[in-house]
Amino acid sequence: MPIDFVERVVQLALQNVEAGGRPFASIIERDGEIIAEAANQVAQTRDPTAHAELLAIRVASQVLNSETFTGCRIWNMAHPCPMCLAAVYYCSPESCLFLLAREEYASLYVDDRRYFTLGNFYDEIAKPWPERSLPMEHVVDERGRSPYRRWRELHPEGVCKAT
Repeated sequence: MPIDFVERVVQLALQNVEAGGRPFASIIERDGEIIAEAANQVAQTRDPTAHAELLAIRVASQVLNSETFTGCRIWNMAHPCPMCLAAVYYCSPESCLFLLAREEYASLYVDDRRYFTLGNFYDEIAKPWPERSLPMEHVVDERGRSPYRRWRELHPEGVCKAT
């Protein structure tokens, strides 16, 4: 019997809420089989990066022995936040599916931070870095170039190939 990925991602999120966590979950599947799944663990671990997508991506990377998720689909409870969206882009699955858009769950769940709200972040990240609300400073120091110079020596083509 085929796996109902919608049902599974909802179950993971509900179980997490019952355990004191937040209502987010993620599944990574390939060829109809789950290769990784996770629920958001931020509340439980106090780790702001313990989002469901990132946790599932970490497991899938080990299972696939790759940083590129060819043939995979990622199922999420909600549209990925900017941090998770960047990670999803980076691992390059075939597609990312989500059950709720931010606007659909906004009346039920709010997660506003000092420099970040779900409503402002996409506009904020598009600004040039000196104009962002998060104070940022470019520290110019020539030593910062040495790792890149060495990488270029080892990789004369200058291109990072995903495995």
